[in-house]
Amino acid sequence: MKQKEEFEVPVCDYIHANPELIASLKKQTPDEEILIRLAELFKIFGDPTRVKILYVLLEHEMCVCDIAQLLCMSQSSISHQLRILKQSSLVKFRRDGKTVFYSLADEHVMTILNQGFDHVTE
Repeated sequence: MKQKEEFEVPVCDYIHANPELIASLKKQTPDEEILIRLAELFKIFGDPTRVKILYVLLEHEMCVCDIAQLLCMSQSSISHQLRILKQSSLVKFRRDGKTVFYSLADEHVMTILNQGFDHVTE
């Protein structure tokens, strides 16, 4: 019995592939590392609490206490989600005395939220 090679490229028996198109698209496809980072970014948007927090921050910077009260959640759970959003570079913070205020990191976050909203409400 013939053993398959580990890195054998599958050949399609029924469709005639376009080698020029395939070569062109391979050149245009981002590196694997970038695609993995993009997938990780979209995972962050997969949690409704994080999306709610981001939507709140679209309008105004806020502290953990205010976000927790607005979303009827504990400060601990809001802090946890903000930490994830901060690690993903989706929110930034500034200190004013002992209070920490959070806001969206940049215009890209606003664009992602607005385009996602437009898509799901079409």
